[in-house]
Amino acid sequence: MDELRYTLVSDGSSDASLIPILNWLLIQNGVHCPIQAEWADLGALPSLPDRPTLSDKIRVSLGFYPCDLLFVHRDAETETREKRVQEIHKAFVGLPEDLSPIFVCVIPVRMQEAWLLIDETAIKCAAGNRRYADQLDLPPVNRLEQIPDPKAFLYNVLKQASDLNRRRLRSYRVAGSARRVAGFIEDFSLLRQLSAFVALEEEVISAIQSNNWRL
Repeated sequence: MDELRYTLVSDGSSDASLIPILNWLLIQNGVHCPIQAEWADLGALPSLPDRPTLSDKIRVSLGFYPCDLLFVHRDAETETREKRVQEIHKAFVGLPEDLSPIFVCVIPVRMQEAWLLIDETAIKCAAGNRRYADQLDLPPVNRLEQIPDPKAFLYNVLKQASDLNRRRLRSYRVAGSARRVAGFIEDFSLLRQLSAFVALEEEVISAIQSNNWRL
């Protein structure tokens, strides 16, 4: 294999921050060829119906972003992982055979932002203030899945790390900073303490082994 191409299908642009995590997982588990990652920008695709189902999103994304491996992201939020997995598998039922790639379910507990709360330096860098001296009081990794609103928590610590005054905070684009956090994290191994991440890595390993992608 000259390269491994994968596409990430998700609900919003903030979920593109999963790409550095997915790249890390593939490399850590033996993929040595170049990796070409694409986030399916569903908002830019004209072929989607007004109220697309997950099956619609997958079908249209595969047409615009053909790949060897499809990652499908759904936050668990108030549902169980098993319920989200069932929803994803159901979305593939009825798709044409040529639109049925190998796929992996990406289902963080609550929201994917919880997976970005493992590296204080990365958060400070993403906030544009690497030298911020105070600690950000991040929760222990084994409690990340218990945070009620990980996105709000991440936004708050980014605002703190920016060290901007109240007037300048009004124009601070915290969502953009949040999307940059994962790019400053080199090692995601701490996330192996989380059940949802363990389940994701197990699916990634299975896909790699089944398709002989350890090249």
